[in-house]
Amino acid sequence: MPDLKGVRDASENLRDVSVITPLSLNERLSEKFNSRIFLKREDLQKVRSFKIRGAFNKIKSLNLESTDDQRQIICASAGNHAQGVAFSCNKLGIFGTIYMPETTPKQKVERVKMFGGKFINIVLFGDTFDDAQEEAQKQLNKDSVFIHPFDDIDVIEGQGTIALEILDQIDKHFDYLVIPIGGGGLIAGIIAVFKELSPNTKIIGVEAEGAPAMFNSIKQKKIIELNKIDNFVDGVSIKKIGMIPFELCKDYLDDLIIVPEGKICQTILELYNKDGIVVEPAGAIGISALEIYDKDISNKNIGVLICGGNNDITRMAEIKERALLYSNLKHYFIVNFPQRKGALKEFVNNVLGEDDDITFFEYVKKNNRAYTSAIVGIELKFSKDLSDLMNKMKENGFFGEYLNDKPETLSLLI
Repeated sequence: MPDLKGVRDASENLRDVSVITPLSLNERLSEKFNSRIFLKREDLQKVRSFKIRGAFNKIKSLNLESTDDQRQIICASAGNHAQGVAFSCNKLGIFGTIYMPETTPKQKVERVKMFGGKFINIVLFGDTFDDAQEEAQKQLNKDSVFIHPFDDIDVIEGQGTIALEILDQIDKHFDYLVIPIGGGGLIAGIIAVFKELSPNTKIIGVEAEGAPAMFNSIKQKKIIELNKIDNFVDGVSIKKIGMIPFELCKDYLDDLIIVPEGKICQTILELYNKDGIVVEPAGAIGISALEIYDKDISNKNIGVLICGGNNDITRMAEIKERALLYSNLKHYFIVNFPQRKGALKEFVNNVLGEDDDITFFEYVKKNNRAYTSAIVGIELKFSKDLSDLMNKMKENGFFGEYLNDKPETLSLLI
């Protein structure tokens, strides 16, 4: 198991490699929750995530750059671990191949190329991290070393260096520390330090609703593999957690919160608009958890890890859409329009409220029918206006079907 000595050794390995990231009091969130909320800004690392810590510590421990050993590095990653491995290979002059899902945001792929340079070859394979990892492990031979993103002692001890920094930076102990969970390497490293140096701090894990692998494993008291995941929160969308993280979390985790993807999207937009902080979905999940945590956290010292800031700007439209749907402000309907002039004008004047906005309209006129249908997306100013909108549709003969209750159909629209 990872231990405090290993984490301290990792801290020496990472000297002049990883950045000592800020632990800053966020006044907006502190006022909102009537507590002292500190953000540990791992999004300000060289590779915009904490993953550089574990990747470099592991690769450095192999001593490949100081021998005649010609072995190459192989890893699999949804994006951030890949950047850490790429940076490490380039810095140490070691060649590596990185397997990433074909669904990886383009921004992350481009940054892996940038950090790795001539020392890295990228292979895109499968739809999820687990697909990419399975393919990567098939390529292993006596001339290669697999750098696991979370189920490896050296990697976990590298991630644990964050905990040493936090304890050096905080003037009082934390009552709560909120940590994202994907495969579990990050929270395992945090636990390895805090259970020794700050055992009274409650460690709170957070998973995305679409990939609750740790939650289900702890509940069933064994590691289980999810059949299907929502890979929107790519940094923590894992089908199967690591054995080492599972052993530590089942014994030392104080609580585990499941956060809907829509809530995470709300937090991304709030951090950008109110704090000027750009985070990826996994980076926002800790703050999202505070919003829905059912225990009293007032008058506490609370640390929240922002684990990454690699957000592809092209995803912002989807992020906004998911946030609006979660807030009950965006609604999709099949609307039945009579085949006569003025029907659309009647719909706008008699059905829509003063603050309602049509944001999507798909319609094809059918001359041989009395009615034809349109798919209409409507954004409300207040969620309470939905019932009034639906009643007016029915009273005026326009209502066809409400699509927000049909997730498979809705996914085609967003």
